[in-house]
Amino acid sequence: MRIGKSIRSERIFNRNTNRTIIVPVDHGVTVGPIHGLVDFKGTVNNVAEGGANAVLMHKGLVRCGHRTKGQDIGLILHLSASTSVSPMPNTKTLVSTVEEALKQGADAVSVHVNLGDENERLMLKEVGLAAESAADWGMPFLAMMYARGPKVQDEYDAEVIKHCARVGMELGADIVKVNYPGDPESFAQVVEGCCVPVVIAGGEKLDSDRDLVQMVHDSVQAGGSGLSVGRNVFQHRRPDILVKALHGVVHDDWSVDQAVELIETV
Repeated sequence: MRIGKSIRSERIFNRNTNRTIIVPVDHGVTVGPIHGLVDFKGTVNNVAEGGANAVLMHKGLVRCGHRTKGQDIGLILHLSASTSVSPMPNTKTLVSTVEEALKQGADAVSVHVNLGDENERLMLKEVGLAAESAADWGMPFLAMMYARGPKVQDEYDAEVIKHCARVGMELGADIVKVNYPGDPESFAQVVEGCCVPVVIAGGEKLDSDRDLVQMVHDSVQAGGSGLSVGRNVFQHRRPDILVKALHGVVHDDWSVDQAVELIETV
């Protein structure tokens, strides 16, 4: 690994635990300015103060979220997009480049792929080319890998998730983001079949803080490298406290009860 990639990786991963807490805030392109993404600097400040390792966003948001004070936080520039009003919302397309990410001061880049979509071939081509460009520039590359399409019966099935992780890794990703299959035994198999760090997505908005904490706890105990969770974090009543609790689980090996106790104090 080039020293530049190593240095950037350490800005988005805790170098002592080799784990990460990423908060994606790229939802505005997909669904618009939803709750939690209007006061954007406030959102970034909250998750940074809580101890998140990185935020993930589109290029136009960097200027809106940059702060000149407070806790530092890593930046991942998201390179692909689609909107919910598209007739094919699961078809992602590249809207930026690794070179643009470097200009914006990013520490890593990410691309979203939906396996099983009618235009899967286009997304696979784009993720492969983006991975090559990232490697050339010494830029860490995160692949968000999901299975969403006519032949996909259950995107949370462990075999499906194992396939997703493997595709991302084999096409050049340095980090792979996938759904959590629901139990640590199955997730351990996902991690085993992928020789790069695997982080979990948050999925749909959860009603229970304990459910989120339990999922994160079980995933890292099964060998996962942390989380990349958006709405369940930035739409929380106290994102700073939630992230602090998750930081305890991911980086300090807190129990679920320890983390939930902290959240319930607010």
